[in-house]
Amino acid sequence: MFAPLIVLSGLFGAFAALFAMGTRLSSLPGIAIVAAGVVCYAAAVALLGRFGLMHVAKLEGLSRTDSLSGLPNRRALHEDAARLADPGAEVALALVDLDGFKLVNDHYGHVVGDMVLRECAAVLTEICGDEARPYRLGGDEFAILKVGPLAATILEGICRSVIDRLNSPIPIEDRRITLGASIGLARSAGSEGLTSSELLRRADVAMYASKRGGKMRCTWFKDTFDQSRAAAQILDGELRSALAKGEFAVAYQPLVDARTGVIVAVESLVRWERPDGKKIGPNVFIPVAEESGLINAIGLWVLDRSCRDALGWDGIKLSVNISAAQLRNPEFPIQLGQILEDTGFPPERLELEITETCLVIDPAVAERSLKLIREFGVDVALDDFGTGYASIGFLRQFRFEKLKLDRSLVVDAQRDNGSRAMMMSSISVARAMDMGVTAEGVETEAQADLVRAAGCDQIQGWLYFKAMPADEVSARLNEAAQGKSRAATRAA
Repeated sequence: MFAPLIVLSGLFGAFAALFAMGTRLSSLPGIAIVAAGVVCYAAAVALLGRFGLMHVAKLEGLSRTDSLSGLPNRRALHEDAARLADPGAEVALALVDLDGFKLVNDHYGHVVGDMVLRECAAVLTEICGDEARPYRLGGDEFAILKVGPLAATILEGICRSVIDRLNSPIPIEDRRITLGASIGLARSAGSEGLTSSELLRRADVAMYASKRGGKMRCTWFKDTFDQSRAAAQILDGELRSALAKGEFAVAYQPLVDARTGVIVAVESLVRWERPDGKKIGPNVFIPVAEESGLINAIGLWVLDRSCRDALGWDGIKLSVNISAAQLRNPEFPIQLGQILEDTGFPPERLELEITETCLVIDPAVAERSLKLIREFGVDVALDDFGTGYASIGFLRQFRFEKLKLDRSLVVDAQRDNGSRAMMMSSISVARAMDMGVTAEGVETEAQADLVRAAGCDQIQGWLYFKAMPADEVSARLNEAAQGKSRAATRAA
């Protein structure tokens, strides 16, 4: 806009200077030329100014709009929050994160992923209507802003409608894609003086609480979330230090043959005792390690340590738990192969235990990883069966070598006919698919008799053995071997 004005101004100035010096430019009177020049110059300035202002407004609108979805963007969210929030007005903000969107991009490509994002934007726009305003912040994150009386109540209702809609498959061309959404909400009564940036941060914290709580839900921010987050950050730092300083240890819980009571396998269990003597349970530090990504390093250390400890336990199967994060790591099968080579541990004696969550979160990636793992000769067991989402379809798809019945299923089967029938049917399905069956958490003789009669191959629980250090496992195995030798000598 300014370049043409500069050129016109230069030309007009040159003609004006020539006229002032008395130079005759044409047969027309000089004053007429000057007048015509002034009119043309003014018209050009007016047209260029109008054209420029129109495009400035257009560019301003583009800078506040997400090009993919057509929704207002993050900048527009902060500007709207500042413009609409009158002193004392209630403001509510929701952060919407699509569940499983990464899988859509991985499986169908980014073109289909973009189509899904546009469809989700249309869903949010439709549900919000005139009540609230949706935004796209980037990636698979959206936001919804509501300002005014009962803003929090209205926004929560909108968010529940969003969850219900996104729970249904989204039609994209000839596909029906299922996503879901986890939503975090934050509010300000106005008197708190919270900025839109702080509201967005709080909504983000609450959104992750929704994900940890099982996804497909909306959660309001609480002050305790910040406290928990700070504690998790401290614990994450301590975990990194513990791994570097060798504070972790591995204990082993033996599994016995259901018929003979002889130890046939051990399951490795990670333990952490801090220098101050305080013991931190895996239920506390494993979720933090999974969220920070440290679980990969810890898991590899446990796998390496377990293989080295169990190398001399001839004929004993070693079971090691693998988290969903490890299974999603494309490098894990390669790292597993390296550990087997470095330790010399026989792959046919190794069994990796995964939970149903690993399969539900990312079945395609899990299937690829398990295929590579089996190529090493390593078995795969499905742990905690009966507590999650695994179905016969999953069992047929993944073909596990072993099914481990969760303790809750064993306990419920002892006192409830329906649970007993479920346990019996699970064992029958495993048998039909040529899987071994282990009962976990057996603590009484009555439970042992029940699972033994139901057809379980192995039993694990405090009734027989608690978790113990590696040297104690060696002592138990040596003692059993000596007893067997003495019995054979007497028989001879």
